Amino acid sequence: MGSKVVKSLSKLVIALGANLSLRGHGPKVTLEHSLVAMAEAGLVIRATSRFFSTPCFPAGAGPDYVNAAVLVETDMVPQAVLALLHRIEHDFGRAREQRWGMRTLDLDLVCWGDQVLPDQAGYQHWLTLPPEEQARSAPDQLILPHPRLQDRAFVLVPVADVAPDWHHPVLGRTVAELLAALPPDDVAAITAL
Repeated sequence: MGSKVVKSLSKLVIALGANLSLRGHGPKVTLEHSLVAMAEAGLVIRATSRFFSTPCFPAGAGPDYVNAAVLVETDMVPQAVLALLHRIEHDFGRAREQRWGMRTLDLDLVCWGDQVLPDQAGYQHWLTLPPEEQARSAPDQLILPHPRLQDRAFVLVPVADVAPDWHHPVLGRTVAELLAALPPDDVAAITAL
């Protein structure tokens, strides 16, 4: 009789966002459909945040965003999950033409437990990259935790719904502490739908 192999499951958080309609549906419906696509692809969704309206930045640059976050379990490696998320984005009409541009669907790996990828030095490079360089450069490998996580209320507010106790492995702060460090107006601008 053979022994059963038990695969180890990892917990991760994925941020979702969209501000363009797709196939006649608004961004909220697109996010809902993307959750189904993630589950059908084998990601086990353990918790889903509320959906939030987020002002487009800079103001007037386009329609407001709808954002959410999910807590997921999987036995896949981080790079495989990233490739899966890129495939789902593509299936939902995402074209990577402009950095930080409008989009039909954006799926970002935010954190993967206490992993720091690719390593401490690589993470520190992207964490400390000057804002003007952030707008011009995109990493060619997976960076975890997301190096802009602590700067973005539109990510932290939904993450607080699904992983409030997550502790940033480099900055040493919880989601609540990261949120508290943001300008109050930034946090207040993120409203539940």
